Amino acid sequence: MHIRGDHAELVVEGRLDVRSAADARTALHTAVDSGRGDLVLDLTELHSWDATGLGVIMGAHRRAGRVNRRLVLRGVPPQMQRLLVATRLHRILAIEGGIEAESLPRV
Repeated sequence: MHIRGDHAELVVEGRLDVRSAADARTALHTAVDSGRGDLVLDLTELHSWDATGLGVIMGAHRRAGRVNRRLVLRGVPPQMQRLLVATRLHRILAIEGGIEAESLPRV
């Protein structure tokens, strides 16, 4: 997992899982704490995430809310969109362009 960017936009590459959670959490919290306005998390290059990785994103979402910021997900891959819909987190998280549950391909 690699995260690059600044306090306004971060790009997450690779896997966001139990092995990368601590580094990801630190990077996201630093970005949330050091900026203003929306923090865009670009997931276009993210290959996979597990429950721990999703927990990191939810933690960043809560932290952003506490400092009057909004975490916005961009480029959420289809398989991850399905997980957000299944867990109903697509109703809580800000997702650029939104997710239409009916339009997701079934596996």
